[in-house]
Amino acid sequence: MNADITKDPLGTGSNGQPVYLKDVWPSNKEIADTVAASLNREQFVHRYSGVTKGDKHWQAIQVDAESETYKWSDSSTYVRNPPYFTDITMEPKPVHDIVGARVLGLLGDSITTDHISPAGSIKKSSPAGEYLGERQILQKDFNSYGSRRGNHEVMMRGTFANIRIRNEMVPGIEGGMTKHEPSGEVMPIYDAAMRYQKDGVPLVMFGGKEYGTGSSRDWAAKGTVLLGVKAVVVESFERIHRSNLVGMGVLPLLFPAGMDRKTLALKGDEIIDILGVDDLSPGMTMQMVVHRADGSVDKVDLRCRVDTVDEVAYYRHGGILQYVLRGMATAA
Repeated sequence: MNADITKDPLGTGSNGQPVYLKDVWPSNKEIADTVAASLNREQFVHRYSGVTKGDKHWQAIQVDAESETYKWSDSSTYVRNPPYFTDITMEPKPVHDIVGARVLGLLGDSITTDHISPAGSIKKSSPAGEYLGERQILQKDFNSYGSRRGNHEVMMRGTFANIRIRNEMVPGIEGGMTKHEPSGEVMPIYDAAMRYQKDGVPLVMFGGKEYGTGSSRDWAAKGTVLLGVKAVVVESFERIHRSNLVGMGVLPLLFPAGMDRKTLALKGDEIIDILGVDDLSPGMTMQMVVHRADGSVDKVDLRCRVDTVDEVAYYRHGGILQYVLRGMATAA
């Protein structure tokens, strides 16, 4: 209601005088008395005692006899069992330096979370579109990335697949492409990442200023880690995306003042080492070693944006999801 309680009359009374909202609005005591007279404990017990049982549709879901959760459908293209906890152990594995990494992309300034993880329509010729097509989904039923966020297979194929994103490794091309090294083949970022994963090669992403701006889209960090990216090196981060990267076990690293991917003359064919991970501490300096194709080597000090003791713990556990799960298992 937009009426001003003192200035805007609601109408006129039987006496012809204006009636204001304040004249008919109940007092706090009248409201409290009405609530107390209308509600009782038995109503809440009746309404919520069976809330964990669910309705007939929930009860009809088939569950594993040894599990308290429903079965994952292998045929679903909307909801799939994500791999975050695959082979998880009670004790986290030690973290190590990132050695022998390849460059997945050289991105510019103001890369938004929508550049990283688009929410819009799925292009038929994209890796995500091909995935859905292979499962007999018609293009008219592709829907959007936003509607398929429960399927990591779609979302990781959509990571860095925005049709407007530009990777400086493949000048003149827009839309989620990169150059695989050392083959030199130009291909979708997803395809290159999967080839690197198959070969056991870690990845590093480079960017400019204000990396991760826009909405705090969790899939921008989830998709990044699922592609095999171990570190993101930029000039500056958007606050929430930096935190989300740490929460997914990806190192956010900053160039020193006056340096960026251009002053380093990065081409994307370099091999990258990130040293100091073993001794991770909040805000520490790490060394990046750049091995160039011509055999030359550059060493650069980077600021690690794992900012707090808690974030160090998240990273050492492989991410906040693993940290919380291990904590729950220990408490149980």
